[in-house]
Amino acid sequence: MFGTQVQQRARSIAEQIVRPVAALRISPNMVSFAGLILNAVAALVIALGPLRWGGALVLFSGVFDMFDGAVARVQKKSSTFGAFLDSTLDRYAEGLLFLGIIFHATRVEHASGTLTTLLALAYGAAILSLIVSYTRARAEGLGMECKVGIMERPERVLLLGIGLLIGNEIGLLWMLVAFVVLTGFTGLQRIIHVWRTSAPESAGHPPKTTARRMP
Repeated sequence: MFGTQVQQRARSIAEQIVRPVAALRISPNMVSFAGLILNAVAALVIALGPLRWGGALVLFSGVFDMFDGAVARVQKKSSTFGAFLDSTLDRYAEGLLFLGIIFHATRVEHASGTLTTLLALAYGAAILSLIVSYTRARAEGLGMECKVGIMERPERVLLLGIGLLIGNEIGLLWMLVAFVVLTGFTGLQRIIHVWRTSAPESAGHPPKTTARRMP
């Protein structure tokens, strides 16, 4: 959803911020693991504490997620394994955040049927979020570019953080509804995109290729 210019500007700002860290010879992979730990803390706060604090940590961890790539670029240490590790840890982080939401839902009193709805939405949001990432990874593994869709990782983190910042169960419920609808739509966008991109294969034209990197 965010345009190329916005993404490039964000990367430039991140590189300026991490230069002191990069000078300490802290590796990009260490930053990736630190980001996972920060997301785990956010998940714990969501499960046990006020939703607003959890939302603030989710948004901060979303900004922090850019730092490993920025450190790699500043140190000129970009690698295939580093990109793979970063993407894999991002999936763990998303799973932990939704696990935190599920635990939170079970700890709070709800009207009849609301708990079941919250749990179903949280589970659906987690699955659909992984499908969005998987569709791109699978397409790129087959040699096709697949960067389409309105809900890549930055947008998912932003929606999740803002929804939690509302700080009440109604806000959480409607955030999850929006998350499920938008990520589900993004998955369909990518399926249709791959279908259209793979169509030229039958005419003897190879599909477009791209670097293999999950959102």
